[in-house]
Amino acid sequence: MTMNPPLDVRPVKDDQWQLVAWLWQAYRNDLAPVVNGLPYADGRYQTRELDSFPHAGAIGYLVWRPHPNTGEDAPIGFALVDGLTDARRSMRAFWVASPARRDRVGHRLALEVINRHPGDWTIAFQHDNKAAMVFWRHVADDVFGPGRWTEQERPVPHRPHVPPDHWIESCPLSS
Repeated sequence: MTMNPPLDVRPVKDDQWQLVAWLWQAYRNDLAPVVNGLPYADGRYQTRELDSFPHAGAIGYLVWRPHPNTGEDAPIGFALVDGLTDARRSMRAFWVASPARRDRVGHRLALEVINRHPGDWTIAFQHDNKAAMVFWRHVADDVFGPGRWTEQERPVPHRPHVPPDHWIESCPLSS
């Protein structure tokens, strides 16, 4: 059995947010069947959610790997976290390129990012995103521990016609 190489996870630098915006297009395209999303008139998905990053309570991470054709470092995924100055952190967005998923990069990235920010966490995902449901439950067991997290369904604000989102929350550690 081969070992996966260590992840190269770096905070997004100020001049790399346009790179995240490009990866955001792949992220939103992956979500399109789940959220019935379409690109706008300019052919792109909206990136409005990225406008709030970064700030004191929010950070983005990129995961890098040498590109198989060039050897040059290339981004293969991202994670956006907010709530760093609040009682509970939140995984606002998370995406890994499909070929890297086979190497469990997503799982490893999720654990690394969550472990970089100790404390209570919230992770939300869409009801119809079955892959996310399996993925985040597995991550929650691994990072918080079985029985140390809860899952609730909550209505999507201003969208009563769609199924509720799922919210995983870590249980606070007792003192």
